[in-house]
Amino acid sequence: MAENVSFKTESHPVSNISLLGPGNPVSESVEYKAVSVFLVLLVCGVGIVGNIMVVLVVLTTQHMRTPTNCYLMSLAVADLTVLVAAGLPNISESLLATWVYGKTGCLGITYLQYLGINVSSCSITAFTVERYIAICHPMRAQTMCTISRAKRIIAGVWAFTCVYCTVWLFLVDIQIDRHGRAQCGYRVSRDLYLPIYLIDFAVFYVLPLLLAVVLYALIARILYLSPLPQPAESGVVTAATLRRSCKEPADVGSKRVTKMLAVVVILFALLWMPYRTLVLINSFVSTPYLDAWFLLFCRTCIYANSAINPVVYNLMSQKFRSAFRGLYSCQQRDGHRHTLSVLQAGCSIARDSRAAHASNGTRQTVKGGGPCTADQNHGTSTAASSGLPLETGTRPQNKTGIQ
Repeated sequence: MAENVSFKTESHPVSNISLLGPGNPVSESVEYKAVSVFLVLLVCGVGIVGNIMVVLVVLTTQHMRTPTNCYLMSLAVADLTVLVAAGLPNISESLLATWVYGKTGCLGITYLQYLGINVSSCSITAFTVERYIAICHPMRAQTMCTISRAKRIIAGVWAFTCVYCTVWLFLVDIQIDRHGRAQCGYRVSRDLYLPIYLIDFAVFYVLPLLLAVVLYALIARILYLSPLPQPAESGVVTAATLRRSCKEPADVGSKRVTKMLAVVVILFALLWMPYRTLVLINSFVSTPYLDAWFLLFCRTCIYANSAINPVVYNLMSQKFRSAFRGLYSCQQRDGHRHTLSVLQAGCSIARDSRAAHASNGTRQTVKGGGPCTADQNHGTSTAASSGLPLETGTRPQNKTGIQ
């Protein structure tokens, strides 16, 4: 799990990265606990809100339902799993210096941590391959890069990872240290779990990054290094010139999407590198490196990797930026429409009351139409001046990606 140090000596287990082993004076200091809890709350809070917004945007906005965005939604759900399963339990561990979730919590949280981590890696690989096909093989992309195919691939990724991660259920258990504190740690020796860690490291970190380097190099060659056809000297507009002029806006959009996705891959590589390197080194040394502040740095990088992607989308994608604003605007419009409906209902009741009085001969003349009429007119003019649409629609958008 992201919280778990992937090493253990034969005689003394060091189970959880947030506890740093029993009796560590730094991890039990008030300063360390305060910094740790603050960082977890800040990073995980931002990440949870941001990833929920990504999921809502893709699910509720018609023009955002593209194959690439389906993979990004899968990545957002995986990141949410990491933040909730790995980040939030760290708060209680930092404050109490013990495991409080029991054996079931130990197994379930460990499973969910690895599930989120591995699905995020597979989702990154999936949208990298999708970008390569869309740009380098546009004819194949018409049949291969579709929303229905993306959904099937995502379902396959989650199904495979759910089965693969069950192995961790047999490797962890609750242990009691010499101070009587419970720890969620490994119950097997290093010889048994080390091969699984190395396989996990290779399959879900090294191979995806190597594949991304190769595919993005091929994509860059197409987008940036391919020679552009020169315009005809005679000034005659040819079919090739027309095709090029129509293709240029699509190329600009493809470059924006590719840059954004490349940034996501680079951040994934950089933010996971400290922890992965620590895991690899400590797996082969007799005395593991357990500096408290460095381990806190590694853990914060893991959480930041799961929290930063929505920020990248907002900064680098005009469509995501507009969709995020649309979510906020929808909330405001819903609240404003509710207020107008309440005012109109109140005025309708008042009119019915006046009509009843008039039928009984007791109606009194009200000059100026009364306050309810004024409120209703004001509400109607407010709705018109604020640009609230009576009918909503979306422009036809390019379904091959995002900008």
